[in-house]
Amino acid sequence: MRNLDLLSLCGVTVALLAVLFGQHLEGGEVAALLNGPAILIVVGGSIGATMLQSPLPIFVRAMRMLVWVVRPPRIDPEPQMREIIKWAQVARREGLLGLEGVVDTVRDAYARKGLQLVIDGNDPETIRETLELDSLARERRDLNAARVLDGMGGYAPTLGILGAVMGLIQVMNNLADPALLGEGIAVAFVATVYGVGLANLVLLPAANKLKSLVREQSRLQELVTIGIMSIAAGDNPRVVEARLTGLIV
Repeated sequence: MRNLDLLSLCGVTVALLAVLFGQHLEGGEVAALLNGPAILIVVGGSIGATMLQSPLPIFVRAMRMLVWVVRPPRIDPEPQMREIIKWAQVARREGLLGLEGVVDTVRDAYARKGLQLVIDGNDPETIRETLELDSLARERRDLNAARVLDGMGGYAPTLGILGAVMGLIQVMNNLADPALLGEGIAVAFVATVYGVGLANLVLLPAANKLKSLVREQSRLQELVTIGIMSIAAGDNPRVVEARLTGLIV
């Protein structure tokens, strides 16, 4: 099980507490920020608009990647580097075909594919082109998925304004009944708070976090590519280690 990202959890908590404590300092009640119709308008409207703009596979991928915000994928170059050096030692000692006993134990599909290309006797340039195409396709797919949250963060403030207008319409329709004015005004202002807050405290930061993780994955795959190319070229394990060390310092 992946470890929780405590920084993300702390960030969301600090942001929400800052808003709620600020409301308290202003003399308002926290309960005043709870409004079901405003939540429905902003959250439901933002999700619906994002579904309209996104192809289904990208939208589904974005929803699956959301968990990365609190449980990011393991991206640790040093263990990966040590594993590549072990592969280089096996290849140096037993030849490239000696990697056949290693490839089935490799959990990462990207590295496993690279090793299989080496075992099949492909030259380093062919291996590089094949792996880089895979890495580029994955990065493009995941960045497009992260941009789904960008789009949702763009729609949320606008839906907040829409909720405000709808609340004001209710106010205008009930001017003769003061008892109903409060609810309409509450929806009007709280919807705006939800829209701006959801976008700037949750959605846009989450999108940027996902983009950062996607780029880190690409850098890790670059390390794997260079290491496997060195093994295919027959480089000494010490040379492989020297090259990879320069990438993670």
